[in-house]
Amino acid sequence: MRVAVVAGPDPGHAIPAIALCLRFIAAGDDPVLFTGVRWLEAAREAGITARKLKGLAPRPEDDDMDAGQRIHSRAAHISTEVLPDLSAMLPDLVVSDILTAGGGMAAERLDVPWVELSPHPLYSASKGLPPIGSGLAPGEGLRGKTRDALMRAATGRSIKQGLRQRSEARVTVGLPATDPGPVARLIATLPALEVSRPDWPENAHVVGPLLWEPTADLLTPPPGDEPLVMIAPSTAFTGAEGMLETALQALDGAGVRVVASMLDEPPTGLPDWARAGLGRQDALLAQSAAVVCGGGHGMLAKTLLAGVPAVTVPGGGDQWELANRAARQGSAVVVRPLGVDALRAAVLRVLSEPGFGAAAASAAAGLTEVADPVAVCRAAAR
Repeated sequence: MRVAVVAGPDPGHAIPAIALCLRFIAAGDDPVLFTGVRWLEAAREAGITARKLKGLAPRPEDDDMDAGQRIHSRAAHISTEVLPDLSAMLPDLVVSDILTAGGGMAAERLDVPWVELSPHPLYSASKGLPPIGSGLAPGEGLRGKTRDALMRAATGRSIKQGLRQRSEARVTVGLPATDPGPVARLIATLPALEVSRPDWPENAHVVGPLLWEPTADLLTPPPGDEPLVMIAPSTAFTGAEGMLETALQALDGAGVRVVASMLDEPPTGLPDWARAGLGRQDALLAQSAAVVCGGGHGMLAKTLLAGVPAVTVPGGGDQWELANRAARQGSAVVVRPLGVDALRAAVLRVLSEPGFGAAAASAAAGLTEVADPVAVCRAAAR
């Protein structure tokens, strides 16, 4: 199967797309990755055919403060920009990241089946859940169900506005106003981070996290026998600021070692019980007793798959939702707002109470229940 995989440059979306391409290659298929220039060299070094996704740059008419306009109007523009490249490669299937909807629009314009990739749990609205992003568990009893219904009504206007914006954008590139949607949806998460809903889409398949290490470098932790705490500051622009600095203050004298995994330039002047830099996170997790992270899906999924408990310091976006799901599952403690005393207490708690590690191991065991994303895509291409 020849498949085009389309994803934007944000690490939380580009990295799962790269991981999916590697799955295709291992299965004997022929993927071509379209993404931001930041990832092209790394993807090629991993053996993936990678091309620049055109149309990502903001245009003068784009309003990035309006999420619906940013996603849908720019998606229509991206679909036009990527159309010649897709036409030239004649794909059997297009996989389009959920935030890079232009790949799906381009596939429709070429009359090619397409699959939507969600590198996190299913975030579509449900008649049985509170709005995604609230961080709340489904309400129970009359009062809880009424709460959820009122909250859904309050967010319903924004959802309808987004649907209108999507329809208007589709019409500008010659597509019908009504969006038929993808043939299938890949929900790239752990079952432990999903929630039961009465209206789960029949074409949505939980396929497990799509993970890839962007470096082969190994980061050596500080020497010693004290528990190792891994700090993973969020890569999202909505992530909480000052996580590493606060963690170093919070854990000073706590009887732990600290290693910070960072894509950016690490700070200087660290204490002798701390290290920071770029290194394979899977190797660090294998040595860690706890993780402090923002609650973004990629890092949280890696942490749970390693059977390591987490202290989450959620920022914006979906981090609050995911942090609370992990806390309800029993594998994490949520710290918000970020503070020295609160962070220290949370880290010491997950280190001292074995239930957190047991819950993380239980989450990792759920990987046996997921579908094969390549098999889902092959079925969609028929």
